[in-house]
This record gives sequence, C-alpha cells and structure tokens, in this order.
Amino acid sequence: MLRDNWRSAGLQGASLVAITYVYFLIFAQFAFLKRLADLGVAGTYLTAVMAAMAIGGILLSFLTPRLKLWPSPKFRLRIGFFASGAAALLSLLPLGPATSVMVAFLIGAGLGLLTVTLVTHLRQWTGNRNPLLLVGLGTGTGYFICNLPALFTASAEIQSATAGLLCLAGVCVTLAPTAITPDDAEVLSQPTGSFLRALACFTALVWLDSAAFYIIQNTPYLKAGTWEGSNHLWANGLLHLGAALASAWFLSRRGLSLVLTTSFLALGIACLLLLDPQRVALASIFYPIGVSLYSVALVAYPSLLSQAASIAERGRQAGWLYAIAGWLGSAMGIGMGQNLGHVPSSFILLAGVVVLLSLPDSFLLQRKREIVLTTALLLAAFSLNHILPPARVSPVLSQIERGRQVYISEGCINCHTQFVRPNSPDVLMWGPTESLQKLRRERPPLIGNRRQGPDLAEVGGRRSALWLKQHFFNPPVVSGTSIMPSYVFLFRDERGDDLVSYLESLHGSDTPQHLLDEGNWHPASSAIASANIRDGERSYLLHCATCHSAGGQTRWGARFKRLPPDLTVGPYFHLPPSADDAQRRDRIAHIVKFGITGTDMPGHEYLPDNEIASISLWLSRSIGQLDQNR
Repeated sequence: MLRDNWRSAGLQGASLVAITYVYFLIFAQFAFLKRLADLGVAGTYLTAVMAAMAIGGILLSFLTPRLKLWPSPKFRLRIGFFASGAAALLSLLPLGPATSVMVAFLIGAGLGLLTVTLVTHLRQWTGNRNPLLLVGLGTGTGYFICNLPALFTASAEIQSATAGLLCLAGVCVTLAPTAITPDDAEVLSQPTGSFLRALACFTALVWLDSAAFYIIQNTPYLKAGTWEGSNHLWANGLLHLGAALASAWFLSRRGLSLVLTTSFLALGIACLLLLDPQRVALASIFYPIGVSLYSVALVAYPSLLSQAASIAERGRQAGWLYAIAGWLGSAMGIGMGQNLGHVPSSFILLAGVVVLLSLPDSFLLQRKREIVLTTALLLAAFSLNHILPPARVSPVLSQIERGRQVYISEGCINCHTQFVRPNSPDVLMWGPTESLQKLRRERPPLIGNRRQGPDLAEVGGRRSALWLKQHFFNPPVVSGTSIMPSYVFLFRDERGDDLVSYLESLHGSDTPQHLLDEGNWHPASSAIASANIRDGERSYLLHCATCHSAGGQTRWGARFKRLPPDLTVGPYFHLPPSADDAQRRDRIAHIVKFGITGTDMPGHEYLPDNEIASISLWLSRSIGQLDQNR
C-alpha cells in the first residue's frame, strides 16, 4: 500500500531527479576533480580527462534516443545509474592518467544515458498529478542535499562513495512499478516557441552558470564568501530549494519564458556582482536562485513543456538539449572562467539579447509590460558594474595574502584557532595574546571554530618553514599523534608554498614578560616526582623518535638543512660539562616544551608537565649511561 501511494504521488520521479542531480553536482563536478588532484592528474592530462567526460556525455546524449538495444526506458535508466555508480566507485582506486580518462568517459556516458532517458520519459515516474511540482521538488532537494555541510565538506572519497551508493538507490527506485501515462499527454506550460529558440536560451544560461561556478570555485576570496562555512551552505541549500519550487509554480502558471528571463536576470546580476569583492555576499544570493530557476525548466522541458508531438521527437530534443546546452554550454562557460577569470559585462548583455530573442512571438506581443520591465532590468544590471567601485581585475596579492586565501579555502579554521585567550594557560603555551579589536578588523576574521589542533596565532615563531612543509606532506610521520590529513596536493602548484609563507607570517614580537615567563618555566614539582622512565621512553618514541633516531635521520637526511641528531647515541643539549642530572633534566624539559629558536626543532607545548618530565628523565638517564660507558 505504501509503495502504491508513493508511486501514485509521483515521489518516484522526484527521487530519481534528486539522485541524478546529487551525483552530477557532488561527484562529477566536485569529488572527481578533487580525486584527480589528489592523484596528481593535472595539466595536459587533466584536460584530456575532462575532454573524455564531455565526449562521453555528448555521444550518449545523441545516441540514447536512437538506441534499439535497450528499448525499455526503465532498463535503460538502470544501465545509466549502474554505469554512473561504477564510475564513482572506480574513482576510489589509485588511477593513473590513462585509467582516469576511461573513468571520465564512463562518467559522461553514464550521465548522458541517464539524463536523456529520465527527461524523455519523465511522466512514467511523475504521473500526471502535479508533475512540474515534483520536478521542482526533486531538483531543489538535489541541490539542498549537495549543500549539506557534512557532505559538501566531506573528503573526495566519502563524496564518491556517497554518489555510488545513491546510484544503487536509483536502481532500486526504478524496480518499483511506474505510473504509465499516455504518450500524448498535454503540455503543462504556455507555448514555448520553437525548439531552436529554447535551445539557444538554455545554452546561454548554462554558459553563464558554468562560468560563474568555475570562477567562484577557483577564486579563494569568492569561494570564502559564498560556499565556505555552515551558514553559507545552509543558506545556499534553502535558496536552491525555494527557487526550484518557485520555478515549478511559475512554469505551470506563467510559462517557460518568464522563468528563463528571470533566471537570466539573477545569473547576470550575480556575474556582475562577482566583479567586486565587496559584494560577493549579495552575489551568493542571486546565483543559486538563477541556477535553480532554469534547472527545473531544463529537466521538465522535453516531457512537460515542449510542443513535441511524440516520445521519439521528445527524445531527439532531449538529446540535442543536453548535448549542446548541457555539455557544450558547460564546457564553454568553464573555458571562459578559466581563461578570463571573470564574465565580461558585454557577454552578459549578449546573453540577454539571446534570451529575449528566444522568447515566443506570443509572449512578445501579449506581455509588452513584462518585456519593457525585463529590458529595463537588463540595462540596469549591465550598468551595475559602472556604478559600483571598479574591481574588474583582482588585485595583485603577495605570497602571504595568497596563502591566507588558501588557509580559508581549505577550511583550516575548522580545526585550528588563531586566538590566544588572555589570562589563561594559552599565553605560555601558544604565545602573546592580541586584542579582539585587531582580530575583528580582519576580513574575514580567522579566530576559528574549534581547537582540535594547535593554536596557530604565533605559529611562525614556533615552527620553521621546513617543519611546516614536511608536516603538510605527512603529519603523522612528523608528529606522532597528529590526526591531520595530508595536504601534499597543495604543493603540486604554488598553493602549498603560499600557505607555508602565510603561517610563517603569524608571529608577533614576543613581549619581555612572555620571554621571561618562558625562561622561568619548569615542570611542576609533582610532575618531576611522578616522572616514570617507561612512560618517558614510550612518549619519546611517539613524539621524538620520528626525527631523533637512526630511522628519522634516514627519512629526513635529504630534507632538513640541519640533520636532527640521534639522541639515543649521544648528548646534544648545549650543557656545560659540570651540569648535574637535575640541570640536564631541566634543560631537556625546556627544549621539549618550547623547542630551539632559529632551528627546525619545534616545541611540544600541548604536552602536560608529567609527560615532559618523563621524557626528560628517560633521556637524561640514557645519556648518563652513555657517558658512563665512555
């Protein structure tokens, strides 16, 4: 009974649309590219991989309506989901350039087969009860799921696995009986004009969308102002969902033309606002609205809005629509974003002309008032960048400024703070505090969300550039208890060195009081009394032997300018020969706590006194025994 109600309510169709969108957005546009970066596929190889995906998508978009091998839409849809899911799971393997090309082709081919089949036979899964509303619900839900912080910020592996499991769920959804409807079901919108006009309009919109998407994704300060942080993501998800439902309502009552012109205005204004860094937040409102408005129409057009007389004609139109507007329009938009770094206002005006000329004659004749208003808004949007302060070209940034953008884009604030709390143990542990007023003047402030890792407010004075770089390569090898993931992929271009440069800049001038406090520090007497040699050896192997051992010397010999000494074979603490055991232990404890200034030796500020005292006890006894043997 529940399954019959689910089918009759059309939720089967909404589910299929949502799954398809999540797969395309979270995997094909995000996770797969992140996986390629992690695997070192870049440059010419990356271009070949993306070309293979586009070729697969265009080829199957054209071929799907003509396939005689799989005449059943349900079976064809299952094949599309299976191929797409297999590609997502294959991306989890250690792919090389050649295998990446094959997986990319499979992604494009699977999506081409899946999308064209779904939109051509959409009524089979939505039925005739509010199909446009169901398409809007499915599209909006897909965008909303993609913007869930837990999924959006997840690793590429988790996103890929999620996409693969969703495709399996899609296969299961197609196994349920469908709401079969007659082929000559009525069109649910006002006359849309010729198919070629609609194709031109959709192509212009996808072009604008893809260009803006690429620019935001690859410009750290734009990405930080639109997609970084839970608040932004929740807002984006709700805007997408609301705009998708509004699009369905307008499509059923006011027609396709009004939706597409409104979508263009939102996207055009967003692209112009992106030219000014000070108005990124406003652009983040217009962009998702424009995207969801046309996305619902793009899904609904072949089956619910087109004037096509038969399923065969709908299939051909769907193939052309997704091959030209979907794949080619997207590729051209990405190319514009990659080559220009912004969407020229002249191109926005040209796209507006294309959209207006694509409107049906009946719309132009019957709705002169709407046309005049649309034209006025178009001209206002075109003039917006002349009214706003000029910022068409991003300012030339220093390496430190670029590194700060990397710090923001990689979400470092989720685990690291940059705030030393005054009048607390933080001051001795991490360094002098700064005023809140100074922190608040930063744009954006980087105080941080949670301190899961060390505070970084003064990290430049506590860690060398070489240590930071090696830690980014393999954190557990450098710091035995680190749970931080590797960021080696950042060093495949300049981002890694920029980030290190920024962290090195985080170092104010030590106050005399802070230097005095460090010099006067000693482990608590209770910690010294309870120090244990076995605990010291265990802690040494965990925190120190990663560098200060024969294995550490072998590992770092070619990297550190000054080789970390093997502390198990001789003393290295700059102590006078007359130093007794207590002085030796105190000196070792101080080095363990604060490191050695001007070298690659870091401090271990986060270790409690009893653990530091145990390490110094074990090392002191080991060195004393070595001295006796000599």
